[in-house]
Amino acid sequence: MRRREFIKVIGGSTILWPAIAMAQQPALPIVAFVAGGTADSAANYSAAFRKGLSESGYVDGKNVTVESHWLEGRSSGLPGLMADLVRRRVTVIFTANNVGTLAAKAATSDIPIVFVVGLDPVLMGLVSSINRPGGNATGVSFQVSALEPKRFELVRNLLPQVSLVGALVNPDNPNAKNHARDLQAAVPASGLQLLILEARSGADIDTAFATLVQQHGGALLVTSDVLFDIQRRQLVDLAARNTIPTMYPWRGFADAGGLMSYGNSLSGAIQHGGLYVGRILKGDKPADLPVWQPTKFEFVINLKAAKALGIAIPSTLLTFADEVIE
Repeated sequence: MRRREFIKVIGGSTILWPAIAMAQQPALPIVAFVAGGTADSAANYSAAFRKGLSESGYVDGKNVTVESHWLEGRSSGLPGLMADLVRRRVTVIFTANNVGTLAAKAATSDIPIVFVVGLDPVLMGLVSSINRPGGNATGVSFQVSALEPKRFELVRNLLPQVSLVGALVNPDNPNAKNHARDLQAAVPASGLQLLILEARSGADIDTAFATLVQQHGGALLVTSDVLFDIQRRQLVDLAARNTIPTMYPWRGFADAGGLMSYGNSLSGAIQHGGLYVGRILKGDKPADLPVWQPTKFEFVINLKAAKALGIAIPSTLLTFADEVIE
């Protein structure tokens, strides 16, 4: 071979090597992150999920690809979305709501599913047991409706003069019956009257506030629901405009200017879900990962909101609070 031809062959090879090396690199595992809210309303939850992933050594874009799918409060497209995820054989499906989890479970029995749900996952048919899930799904479960008696108690301690309390419930939520049952059960012990207010949309929320004002309600309890989380700004603004002290289920409402919140840490639950996804990517099986049931609750008070409402927070509640926003 002539020297000039030899140099051309070598030169051509050096150009091809990087392309060949890139083609031989394995594709990154794909995690589908399916959340019921919007990218804006759930930005902190997305960050919590990635934090959990990082605790297992996974970083989006580096050694894993996270695909975010925002349902924006609608569940009609879930069957099609889950069918597409299964067809593409994503590595893990993460769902952060009840309806999305049921849709994922209906779509696949082999792709790992990590969930965050507010119902009993055994009764939902997601797992065989809490300690030994036994199938392709595991995650985090908390009984959000069971906290209603404590929320009533906190409202009573803050507002002893109030007699009628409204409760905002989305009747389309799979947990709606549990919310109503636990709310009604908490009424006798609280000494309060209860007005159930239903809302399926932002317009319904406006109507619910108008009804509560018309009925001279003295406070409002907002139950856990994706719609209410998406409409967080609307709820906080309506409560301030109508001078209605309001108890919320998640601390994000208090951070947004709501008076107070009491419930599990949703961000903490999603972070733990991210950790579980990382463990599965490393080889753990969902069947062997116990469903985590958080036992810590956050009570957050927003003093700025209290001042705007003309409410003096008793020292006993301030002492009990996990965080006080000045």
